[in-house]
Amino acid sequence: MTTALPQAARSLFDSEHKQFRDTVRTFIAREIISNLERWEEQHLVDRSAWVAAGKQGLIGIAVPEEYGGGGLADYRFRTVVAEEFARVSAASVSSGLSVQDDVFIPYLINLATPEQQRRWLPPCCSGEAIGAIAMTEPGTGSDLRAIATTAVRDGETWVLNGAKTFITNGIHADYVIAVAYTDPEAGAKGMSLLMVERGMEGFSRGRKLKKVGLQAQDTAELFFDDVRVPAANLIGDVGGGFVHMMERLPLERLSIAVSASAAAQAALEWTVDYVTTRQVFGKPIAAQQNTQFTLAEIATEVEVTRTYIDEMILDYNRGTLSAVAAAKAKLWATEAQKRIVDRCVQLFGGYGYMLEYPIARSFVDTRVQTIYGGTSEIMKLIIGRDLLGR
Repeated sequence: MTTALPQAARSLFDSEHKQFRDTVRTFIAREIISNLERWEEQHLVDRSAWVAAGKQGLIGIAVPEEYGGGGLADYRFRTVVAEEFARVSAASVSSGLSVQDDVFIPYLINLATPEQQRRWLPPCCSGEAIGAIAMTEPGTGSDLRAIATTAVRDGETWVLNGAKTFITNGIHADYVIAVAYTDPEAGAKGMSLLMVERGMEGFSRGRKLKKVGLQAQDTAELFFDDVRVPAANLIGDVGGGFVHMMERLPLERLSIAVSASAAAQAALEWTVDYVTTRQVFGKPIAAQQNTQFTLAEIATEVEVTRTYIDEMILDYNRGTLSAVAAAKAKLWATEAQKRIVDRCVQLFGGYGYMLEYPIARSFVDTRVQTIYGGTSEIMKLIIGRDLLGR
């Protein structure tokens, strides 16, 4: 059993958050830990786990209560969820929930009409419906302007055609916000967002993609073949899709940064436990000066990262988190996570390569953090252009 290390002078949370942490920890012990290995092997989390999370109030935390949510527009609650899932190396499950709460649902809270919110938010909060957002296409990567998916207006419907890939929650998704050109000649100002619902004719799922890590997270290809999407399923403004997506990216990147910081903290805790009990040459690994120096460096980097990300969380709550600040947070936290987890694996030695240890699962789950949500290189471009006034 991992003993949490003291988090010096951390004042981010108050008693309400600490009480919520107990709830999340109990839920994970009851619903997640015993099932995690099976989910990793089947490359899919049971839908019953989503419903259980919804009943426990772990989904739709920021959704107004009238639509079945928690009514808590305070990102510290989502941070608690991320930290507790990280403690048990359940990034596969956590990332799916993060897409629901930090990527998909915010579009509905901020852009959907009251009628759309009444239709879509309650089942999302209860866990009975799972959401995804379909941006990436084969060959486009981070270049959203290069998408080929189109939607042509025909009476009271949009006829949607195209293909998407790397879609988190793609297999389970009941609702998919698809990004498409409704006016290809207008460039970025010609993109719109359409809600595609399970069962619509012409909407199909391809392969459940095999990944290096995040084995239990379902990631899929999606296909739209003359899908007739009702005009009432337009999210936001016609032609406003690109702007709508850019406005939501800071939260997505903060979410990734928070998960990275939490994973780094967890890796440190597992490693401290291991080196204090594992004997080499007749004494604990922790007795070696190299081990102590390495852990000192890791602990310092973990605390610096956590303190920085805590401030970004408060900025988000204040409504002052900029796109550039979110890019900095994601760049720093994910690159730090990659360094820290790798060094912790080294201290575990051969056992760090065995999946029975959470550090091994964390190692393969970590690699994608500097890629999705915008690569580290894209984050550097955003930051550099801001610095140079370009």
